[in-house]
Amino acid sequence: MDTTQYLDVFIDESTEHLDTLYQQLLNLEKNPTDKSIIEEIFRAAHTLKGMSATMGYSDLANLTHILENVFDGIRYDKINVHTNMMDTMFDAVDHLNAMVENVANGGDGTRDVTSIIQLLEKIERGESPPSSNDRELDSIVVAETEQPMTELDEFQLSILNESTERGYFNYEIHVKLNEDCLLKGARVYMVFEVLERLGEVIKSEPPVSELEEENFEHSFSVIFVSKQDKAEIIGKINKVSEIHSVDVTPFSVTDYKIKQEHHTEDRKQETAGNKEKDSSKKVKKQQTSIKGAQSKTIRVNIDRLDILMNLFEELVIDRGRLEQISLDLKHSDLQETVERMSRISGDLQNIILTMRMVPIDHVFNRFPRMIRQLARELEKQVEIEIIGKDTELDRTVIDEIGDPLVHLIRNAMDHGIETPEERTAKGKPEQGTIQLEAYHSGNYVFIEIRDDGAGINKEKVIHKAINSNIISQHEAETLTDQQVYELIMASGFSTNEEISDISGRGVGLDVVKNTIESLGGSISIDAKKDVGSTFSIQLPLTLSIISVLLVEIGSEKYAIPLSSIIETAILHRDEILKAHNKKVIDFRGNVVPLTFLSEIFSVSNSKSAEDDYVSVVIVRKGNKMTGLVVDSFIGQQEVVLKTLGNYLTNVFSISGATILGDGEVALIIDSNALIK
Repeated sequence: MDTTQYLDVFIDESTEHLDTLYQQLLNLEKNPTDKSIIEEIFRAAHTLKGMSATMGYSDLANLTHILENVFDGIRYDKINVHTNMMDTMFDAVDHLNAMVENVANGGDGTRDVTSIIQLLEKIERGESPPSSNDRELDSIVVAETEQPMTELDEFQLSILNESTERGYFNYEIHVKLNEDCLLKGARVYMVFEVLERLGEVIKSEPPVSELEEENFEHSFSVIFVSKQDKAEIIGKINKVSEIHSVDVTPFSVTDYKIKQEHHTEDRKQETAGNKEKDSSKKVKKQQTSIKGAQSKTIRVNIDRLDILMNLFEELVIDRGRLEQISLDLKHSDLQETVERMSRISGDLQNIILTMRMVPIDHVFNRFPRMIRQLARELEKQVEIEIIGKDTELDRTVIDEIGDPLVHLIRNAMDHGIETPEERTAKGKPEQGTIQLEAYHSGNYVFIEIRDDGAGINKEKVIHKAINSNIISQHEAETLTDQQVYELIMASGFSTNEEISDISGRGVGLDVVKNTIESLGGSISIDAKKDVGSTFSIQLPLTLSIISVLLVEIGSEKYAIPLSSIIETAILHRDEILKAHNKKVIDFRGNVVPLTFLSEIFSVSNSKSAEDDYVSVVIVRKGNKMTGLVVDSFIGQQEVVLKTLGNYLTNVFSISGATILGDGEVALIIDSNALIK
């Protein structure tokens, strides 16, 4: 079967299952007795194994199969969870992730996994970490055999006993369908038809009613009685199309009863609380089943969404043109039609933007695993708290923000969180905390990284900045706390005396700052010595269609993004003051410098230098503000942000351009570049 057409789906779904494995392994390490966690892990591993085998990636399938056996052992209390064992599990998932990445990059997914498989097989055999005692090892080895596939009643057991006495063979048959099988119920019917010609089905799991309703994944099991040998049964079932694998093993009633008795004794030792947990798990399973049955989603390549967005951007431009024409002609029917089209296109715009939105959890879910590894390397105890992981961002922003966040978290681990000894000496708990929070505010998403570590040593930062010629001694004396903190984002700045692989090789946070600002965002820092630090990132929800205030300077039109505007005002020239040879205004008790755009853009016929009244747009970047002086305000409008091309990438204070309704091009002002 040609599987190339399913490659993209395989990569996407495999990545999701690996994310689940990483996250649930972290949860399992904290709650080793919570069976609902291991059920989630087992499902992810089982699905990944089936997908890998279907696609022909044998190394991936083999490693996942061994990993699945270990999870199965934990699920049935054959294996106890220990820290050393968890390290092996994480290493195994790392191998799986590397193989999936290899496939995504055009490889064949092959990898030498012999050593990790040997370690997993030791765990599967009950060879526990050194902390386990011999009694625990013996109990695990005794319980090494598999649990019964289902509960058989006395009548069914009597049939199986009688069939053995009459010379029949009892089998347990496990059938797995192809992952891409569409008519699962029809395939099950055909398999049962074959089995009924060869013998008698005693029991099926899931039950026949659920199999007929297709309420199962891609596999099912049956207890089967026949005079045919194993090879004959496998051969007949494999003649049914879309069968991935058939596993036939002898079924012993005696072994089944021994397992059942052992299972019953374990059940008697469970508390009432565990029974309630089992009940909640059943409810959760039912809810998951219902949710899966009702899910109506499809996967769409991001490139297609980009094309759709580009086409809609052109529609927005034409919509603006039509609105302008209808106003010029003053034709009532045309105006009514254009207004209706504007409402519909507005709804369409919201839908398209929503389609491109991705939960930030796609970025956040990599951090718990990373922090766990870094904590072990740095010999620190660190807990991560994630808040607002369902907050959504445009896919283009999601793709770019991952690396800056990784750098900030590594920086918090290396510079912020102290060692357990240092924290104890300061009267803090040995375990440090890094909190990652995301939330919406207006047209922006805010991401905050907080730690309860050492904070920022202002004296050390100032000393390093002076020695690096970033600031002078005189400038250092006038800096506020906020300005001192911002020095750590200067190019080449680092307070580490030694090069570190954890938070970068002396590169500092300037790369983080540049990346965030290139996305139209900003970053600010707040800290308190020995209390902790907070890095706050502000990002736009989307980068393609933005709301702007159109302004006029001379005969030229410019657009200022609404997201950076605080207020607009018309002031008398007498209200303009001077401070340090700069023109400023008093804005609600704050001294705000003025920036005359006619001077910045060399517009010769501007009226702002002549009129008694000036139009001012107050914009903000973090805690800093400036007033942009323009000739007049035109109004608010949604525009499509277009880049200036490869030849105009470094134009000062211009972030792009847009086409207005009258066909005129307006430049979009980068107000962040104008704020000093």
